[in-house]
Amino acid sequence: QVQLVESGGGLVQPGGSLRLSCTVSRSIISFSTMGWYRQAPGKERVRVATITNEGWTNFLTSVKGRFTISRDIAKRTMDLQMNSLNPEDTAIYTCNARTMRGADIAEEYWGQGTQVTVSS
Repeated sequence: QVQLVESGGGLVQPGGSLRLSCTVSRSIISFSTMGWYRQAPGKERVRVATITNEGWTNFLTSVKGRFTISRDIAKRTMDLQMNSLNPEDTAIYTCNARTMRGADIAEEYWGQGTQVTVSS
């Protein structure tokens, strides 16, 4: 069973920064796409950022220009650098990794999530 473990969440003031990290229990090179999702209280989970095996990235409109996503294959990690945080970014952030077989998801794994709270 593949495990994804998030770290780096916490409480930060508006305008501040946090860096989330997702450590994977096996090589990440086989994952077609990895990404970060978030779920705020009373809201559905949304995709925040993704990165493909080729290095292509995609971001939720509201975080473009503020968040960056990266992978380190040697360390088996995926990071989300979050800058200029605002209270609307408050949520549980969860990392995801998947492999594809054609258009179908062949494998998919989720972390347990880390809380990010933006408040003064």
